Amino acid sequence: MPKVIVSKTRYVEGVGRRKEVTARVRLFKGTGRILVNNKKPEVYFSDIIGAPKMLVAPLILTNNEGKFDIFAKLYGGGKRAQVDAIKLGIGRALLKIDETLKPTLRKNGFLTRDPREKERQKPGLKGARKAPQWSKR
Repeated sequence: MPKVIVSKTRYVEGVGRRKEVTARVRLFKGTGRILVNNKKPEVYFSDIIGAPKMLVAPLILTNNEGKFDIFAKLYGGGKRAQVDAIKLGIGRALLKIDETLKPTLRKNGFLTRDPREKERQKPGLKGARKAPQWSKR
């Protein structure tokens, strides 16, 4: 598969998911600017230490840091799961740009979706698995 040329007006999109989060990540040719729901990641993820560095991990690994502007739209979930969803979205978008990055991204876990989801609550139980205390009488 040939490389996709990314211009100023065109972008490459990758979708990342984790738990209840869906992240739509768009990579534009640019200078390394990052916006998450129209906010800087330092502001949006202010309660998670090191979140901005975690977001650009796939770019650092593939020597693409500062070459793309990243715009991410997030839907649902918690902040930590949102960070993981964005990382997966960036990894998938980078793969569309350059197919040769696949072994590197795969080896470091940036293309693997974490399949763990919240288990549903069952009837007669207090939660997904916890049952009421049993009593003989």
